[in-house]
Amino acid sequence: MHFSIYQASRQGGRNYNQDRVAYSYSRDALLMVVADGMGGHSHGELAAQITVQTLAETFQRNARPKLNEPAAFLHGALERAHQAINDHSRTHNLAEIPHTTCVACVLQDDTAWWAHAGDSRLYLYGDSGLVTRTRDHSTVQQLCDDGFITQEEMKTHPDRNKIYNCLGGHMPPEVEVSRPIPLSEHDTILLCTDGLWGALTEEQIAATLRAFPLARAVEFLMDHAELRAGHAGDNLSAIAMTWGALGEPGSQSVSTLSMPVNTFTTRMDEFPAAPPDLAEDEVERAIAEIQNAIKKYSGK
Repeated sequence: MHFSIYQASRQGGRNYNQDRVAYSYSRDALLMVVADGMGGHSHGELAAQITVQTLAETFQRNARPKLNEPAAFLHGALERAHQAINDHSRTHNLAEIPHTTCVACVLQDDTAWWAHAGDSRLYLYGDSGLVTRTRDHSTVQQLCDDGFITQEEMKTHPDRNKIYNCLGGHMPPEVEVSRPIPLSEHDTILLCTDGLWGALTEEQIAATLRAFPLARAVEFLMDHAELRAGHAGDNLSAIAMTWGALGEPGSQSVSTLSMPVNTFTTRMDEFPAAPPDLAEDEVERAIAEIQNAIKKYSGK
């Protein structure tokens, strides 16, 4: 495989970043995942952290060196993350189960598969522009699909933050999995949270990715979204990957041809400093608890 990849995450106007991003690749497969801990529920960052780590570790157990059934892997991995979040909540008697949205993508054999729950999005761009994107599991997306509001009105609608599908909680997630999509050289895939896409139009995203090298494009999009949202802006995170591209300045250029079988490279940010309601010793305990939850479910 040959690809260029770049990820970034910012706090935005919030007091704490509840987004998590990660990617992992073997010789023959690549996983990308973005999770947005839901701020309306306590400790959404824990749900997001459990999710990205569960997916990454499950990928590393199964991509030897590629996945047998990528669609089934994605569906099962998101369900395992949901179970791990709930198990963590029960074990530690949390007053409320943490929730998170998630979008994840697997690439192998010049083909992409993706799955999502909530309103974190995936965009696929080809030479002619936007090929497809995920459809949000949200009230405003349903209103838009039914013709009651426009895509532009979605951004200011009073119900724009209402999500009806997520990981974590009493209701099992409805994991939506794509059909396999063949990739062409220089196709670009962008995964991002609503803090990014909510402040930008699809045309702005497409034009920026077309105009600049990958890393610069992502940072430009983050700058623009953060500026437009201002002090009230959400956390914003993204992973972008260009298939078959090497040597793009600022991004990680990857050729896996020389990788030994059953080895992996993973990029996942460290668990951040404590949020306002979590002391330093509680952070260390939370990390250990997350690892225990992940070990229980990632091996299934």
